[in-house]
Amino acid sequence: MRLWGAGRKREKAFSLPADIFKRHTGLTDCYFLDWGVEQMLTKEQVEEVLNMLEGLYPTASTELVFSTPYELLVSTILSAQCTDARVNVVTKELFKEYNTPEKMITLTQEELERLIHSCGFYHNKAKNILAASKMLVEKYDSQVPDSLEELVNLPGVGRKTANVVGSIAFGIDAIAVDTHVFRVANRIGITNAKDELHTELQLMEQIKKERWSHAHHLILWHGRRICHSRRPECEKCPVAGCCEYNNAEEKICS
Repeated sequence: MRLWGAGRKREKAFSLPADIFKRHTGLTDCYFLDWGVEQMLTKEQVEEVLNMLEGLYPTASTELVFSTPYELLVSTILSAQCTDARVNVVTKELFKEYNTPEKMITLTQEELERLIHSCGFYHNKAKNILAASKMLVEKYDSQVPDSLEELVNLPGVGRKTANVVGSIAFGIDAIAVDTHVFRVANRIGITNAKDELHTELQLMEQIKKERWSHAHHLILWHGRRICHSRRPECEKCPVAGCCEYNNAEEKICS
């Protein structure tokens, strides 16, 4: 069984394997997804876009500083609505004493809140970090699970966090969609989706599986450095000719 998604151009509908859809949504029934797609780049054009971004960002990777899967998990939870640079400042001090689940749960929520205060949303983040750490100790022998299905069961761990930890710490093929990836992928025309879930599903269809994880970093870096939310620097962008947002007259992708 395959699940079909299409936009207003019905003849360009694309299919999504049912197992992928079920894994990422928890839904089992086939239904029609109308993402309002006017036009998306072809898979060949997407490959060319990624190649250009790879040339622009040859060292693209996570900018979070960590040494273990647990530290990456905590850092990723802290990174929600916060810059990686700020997270790294906070975790540099935090991980000096509290770099394992056992050590983390010796803190009270109020104590942890004070340590992570500058990351924002510190109340919920502290609550989730402590709850996740407690579950790791009690259920996983203090080890971060290496499957997306188990990761999303941890308190405070959603799809994006699970995909980040799974792909970076364990080499799982996954595409994490944050605000940057959502904005850039839809702006360029790699996807045309209304939310992060459907952006991820479209990216999985548009990009070869072996490039999923690295594509996340390439698109993320582009969003942070050139394709800003406000005033994107299109004149500096090597993929402007392919970009639906830029709407260039001469396409460099054919």
